[in-house]
Amino acid sequence: MAQSERVKLYGFNNLTKSLSFNIYDICYANTAAQRRDYIEYIDEVYNAERLTQILTGVAEIIGATVLNVAREDYDPQGASVTILIAEQDDGTGIEETYVTAPASPGPLPETVLAHLDKSHITVHTYPESHPHRGVSTFRADIDVSTCGLISPLKALNYLIHSFDSDIVTMDYRVRGFTRDVEGRKHFIDHEITSIQNYLAEDTLARYHTIDVNMLQENIFHTKMMLKDWDVDDYLFGESASDLPDEERDHIREVLRHEMLEIFSGRNLALSAGQ
Repeated sequence: MAQSERVKLYGFNNLTKSLSFNIYDICYANTAAQRRDYIEYIDEVYNAERLTQILTGVAEIIGATVLNVAREDYDPQGASVTILIAEQDDGTGIEETYVTAPASPGPLPETVLAHLDKSHITVHTYPESHPHRGVSTFRADIDVSTCGLISPLKALNYLIHSFDSDIVTMDYRVRGFTRDVEGRKHFIDHEITSIQNYLAEDTLARYHTIDVNMLQENIFHTKMMLKDWDVDDYLFGESASDLPDEERDHIREVLRHEMLEIFSGRNLALSAGQ
């Protein structure tokens, strides 16, 4: 369907558009006290109330109405939030629609202006630490599933900027079909070749990106890993300037190895000294 084409649908646009995220934040916490403090910090910064604010922002961006919010902080750590959303229906049985998600970036957190309404948005967090090699991680799993004209793709940049995102994996899929007034099936209602089309230029410049796309199945996958970073930003409870050069280099290698393993999705051989 061409970008400028207008289509009259018979009934509601019931295509399901699902966007799934895994966002990882990595930290070097070498002592038991540092690991405990890191987990407590993450639990405070990304508690259920804060996550509800983020997901409500997603709802606002993609243009829907919040129907219900369920949230929970878990013991000993982690949180979950589920928001049900719905799109308005004019009741005529005929819907006039355009391309719903033009391939352009959505707003950043400070420019959110709208509100939301169909299907659901969920987030689950998984802070974890391990004494081996001093690495702690925080993972947020986010799912945005919509029907109708609204699309989750506009929330990409907002979500990435709402977390300290070292690694991001994203899956987008359009399922089902909707019919026009002539009975012709439409298996997708917007043009897309890559999730990257919906990312801001500054976001793309900061990350290494890889795509695995199945265009004929309307399935799109993108992985991102931060390009440049400062060891000081990954230390918890100490400063890089207070460490010997050799220890700083060791920490950098440990962190880089952790990022590469998460990005590649497999265990990698350790280099000498790790």
